[in-house]
Amino acid sequence: MAQFRSVLTGVLRRQTQLLVRAIPFSSQSTGKGHLKLSDTCVKRLKEICDDKSFLRVTIEGGGCSGFQYKFDIDDKLEADDVVFGEKDARVVIDQTSIEYVNGSTIDFHTELIRSGFRIINNPKAEQGCSCGASFAIKLD
Repeated sequence: MAQFRSVLTGVLRRQTQLLVRAIPFSSQSTGKGHLKLSDTCVKRLKEICDDKSFLRVTIEGGGCSGFQYKFDIDDKLEADDVVFGEKDARVVIDQTSIEYVNGSTIDFHTELIRSGFRIINNPKAEQGCSCGASFAIKLD
């Protein structure tokens, strides 16, 4: 089973990388930071969000590697938020959190036992835990 999961994960990762597309900043963006949204992320956001709600991404201290990703559906913008995407497929992240994931891709994945949003290809992450929920920062 573990070998099958490893092969399936590798295939899905390669397919996701082929489907990733950059989403331009909205007019509310401060121009600080860069995130990509995969096609699966955009599709899922269009299924669960309306023109008022969005996916909020925050980075918190914790997890087994030092920092952890947090995903919530929200409908209130804060003064320091950076907005990516289009009206019914938006991702919002605060200016502090964007520093930890700048250049990353937000993806929606489905596995046999769970599905959810995740951050992949984070150039700021040195290592992460096996579940992908936490990461350690690269020190330059």
